[in-house]
Amino acid sequence: MQARTVLALPGLLLALSYAASSHAASACGTAPSGELRAERVASVKPSRTEAGLYEGPVWIKDALYFSDFSLGPGFPSRIRKLAADGTVTTVVEDSGSNGLAVDAHGDLVAATHKYKALSRYAMADGKRTTLAGEYNGQVFDSPNDIAIAKDGTIYFTDPDFQKAAAPGGQPVTGVYRVGTDGKITLVDGSRPNPNGVALSPAGDVLYVNAGDGFLRAHPIVNGVPGQGKDIVKGLDIPDGMAVDCHGNIYVTEHPARRVRVFSPQGKELATIRTDANVTNAAFGGADGKTLFLTGAGAVWQIRLDVTGSPY
Repeated sequence: MQARTVLALPGLLLALSYAASSHAASACGTAPSGELRAERVASVKPSRTEAGLYEGPVWIKDALYFSDFSLGPGFPSRIRKLAADGTVTTVVEDSGSNGLAVDAHGDLVAATHKYKALSRYAMADGKRTTLAGEYNGQVFDSPNDIAIAKDGTIYFTDPDFQKAAAPGGQPVTGVYRVGTDGKITLVDGSRPNPNGVALSPAGDVLYVNAGDGFLRAHPIVNGVPGQGKDIVKGLDIPDGMAVDCHGNIYVTEHPARRVRVFSPQGKELATIRTDANVTNAAFGGADGKTLFLTGAGAVWQIRLDVTGSPY
């Protein structure tokens, strides 16, 4: 596979405007506390006969987009759309995707295990282009989750969960940075299967969880992540994450069927339960205060009094 890198990435990520420093904390709402439960979205039904997962929720304009992939050979995946009226359609039939995000143009950025690359899917026609295809002359293992900074810098995790989808891979499971100049660097290659990745509202902290059960915070100085500090330990197979406008981190714990909410300092604030394994989280809805969760054959939602990141 020939390496392709993007020459320039978009600037301000419009979907993250919730983080503007001019907004007073009081306008942000109140973070959840205690024990809560999310409810299934009834109109989202399994579209496959074989076992699979829903992943990578992202809210764009007035709809939720998510990956629907099978656990069968090659991990075939499609991108589906949940409209505000509950209608579910397929927007990209063969995306090969896991985690999703949205760029400044409103296009989908996808972690694609099929291509072992970071990809962009144009919303207008579904055409795919490669944003990051190789590191040190080798394809990635199976790109999983994505965070995009305000200046267009992209961070993504690369565990080996879907490594068998295509030949090749990396010698380590890593966290990568794709600069606005297209340069790809390894942020951390020391952890087993890094998974969820997210940025603080100010863009000055990169959060990453992994198979070691730690939530690690990397300070970002002059656009470069530094050495991380573990702020939460003992997570039960953590998966995707979201961040609210206060900077609290919503960590999905896959087999525990829950989302735990932590302050930026690592203090546990709330638990949101689901009735099946959960994979990822995103804020959306008309006012940005609905938390959507994806998982094993289901999409859940819960109304909160706080806004947050759209993926």
